[in-house]
Amino acid sequence: MRMLSRKRNNRRSAPRSRRWRLPALPWRRIGLSLAGLAVIALAVSGLALLLNQPIQRIVVSGRLQRVSALDVEKVVRSRLGSNGLVTVDLDDISHGLRTLPWVDHAAVQRSWPRSLVIEIVEQTVVARWNNAGLLNARGELFLSESRFVPPELPQLAGPLGSEQEVTARYLATQGRLTEVGMRLAAMELDARGAWNLTLDNGVTVRLGRQQVDQRFERFMVAAAKLISQRATDIAYVDMRYSNGFAVGWKGGAGHVAQAPAAAADKGQHNG
Repeated sequence: MRMLSRKRNNRRSAPRSRRWRLPALPWRRIGLSLAGLAVIALAVSGLALLLNQPIQRIVVSGRLQRVSALDVEKVVRSRLGSNGLVTVDLDDISHGLRTLPWVDHAAVQRSWPRSLVIEIVEQTVVARWNNAGLLNARGELFLSESRFVPPELPQLAGPLGSEQEVTARYLATQGRLTEVGMRLAAMELDARGAWNLTLDNGVTVRLGRQQVDQRFERFMVAAAKLISQRATDIAYVDMRYSNGFAVGWKGGAGHVAQAPAAAADKGQHNG
């Protein structure tokens, strides 16, 4: 009897083993949510695969005169790689197209289901630069060595890096000359910073380095009418005088003409 009571006491004093249970969470709802997310992910992945079709057609538009549609397509194909319509980098293609000569702007758009639409805007050339370069209206030298330079374009020249400055002055000057029926054939900024204009009638206008805008305005007021009347007799007009200008005649003789607002220093040359 004593042995039985001891065994019972031992059983009562032995620690009880605990069972691990899941926290009280809405597992059914969580499982349904995860399943729903998995279905959505699969649907999105499937849709992306469906939409990311290989690009089979490239449509090139724009008023193309200098740019070849074939060259455009070559650039596009070279940058596609294994990308489809969804994953293709449109900015990268546009950047590549702008490296083509005569391309000023390139807009690239997707066209479902398997096409790219490319719109090309060509450069608008306004002048020749130095020997064989071509400038646009922003003064950008977009071609430094052109195989064909339109001879009717004005000839601009200047030191390296002065393209925008010379172009801006050319456009402003030509606008004023148009008012009096004249046209620029050439404009030069020399290494010393002096400006020289050549009109389409062959007359050269020397503006020099100082007060260039004021001298040109004085030319428009005082000398333009004289040139219009006697352009065939005049070789150059030198505006580098404080209140007057010098006329070089084709016969070789020089003459200093006084401007309307001239003073006693009419012969003072200011460079």
